[in-house]
Amino acid sequence: PLLLSQVRAFHHAFPPHDCSRNVYIKKNGPPLHRNPIAQSTDGAPPQIGFSEGRHAWEVPPQGPLGTVAVIGIAPPRAAMQCQGYVALLPPHDQSWGWNLVDNNPPHNGEVNGSFPQCNPPPKYQIGERIRVILDMEDKTLAFERGYEFLGVAFRGLPKVCLYPAVSAVYGNTEVTLVYLGKPLDG
Repeated sequence: PLLLSQVRAFHHAFPPHDCSRNVYIKKNGPPLHRNPIAQSTDGAPPQIGFSEGRHAWEVPPQGPLGTVAVIGIAPPRAAMQCQGYVALLPPHDQSWGWNLVDNNPPHNGEVNGSFPQCNPPPKYQIGERIRVILDMEDKTLAFERGYEFLGVAFRGLPKVCLYPAVSAVYGNTEVTLVYLGKPLDG
């Protein structure tokens, strides 16, 4: 029998019909698989967005990240494919993310500083779990790596429905989104 966490993961997983043309959802599970297509950035939005409450999900990418690998939040109609190797989430004014490769927090096509703000910034290792924490009550977006809280990356989020989102450029990269529910504090 399926565990409640597995049912919740499938319920919040990436929908196969809204993906970039260069990615697909595996039939035996929720991972998103990016095909090896040159000069393309690809992504997918999950099925469920949030306009209230506090939510946490993990995004454990498997395989190399390439030059751009962004996790974050986006509106329901954000672009999911574009030419070149770019941070796909930020061109929209209601998209926020963290590029795991260069530690940039892009928003609206611009990078303001770096995230996390520690010296030296952490380098993402293959297999590490990245936890995203969206607090629609305090209007913040925060991240954890492993079990280390890295801080709040963005404040003042709008009171609109936002969806977890990812983008990748490296061929054969796989990404899973595991919705955890309300984050635990402490």
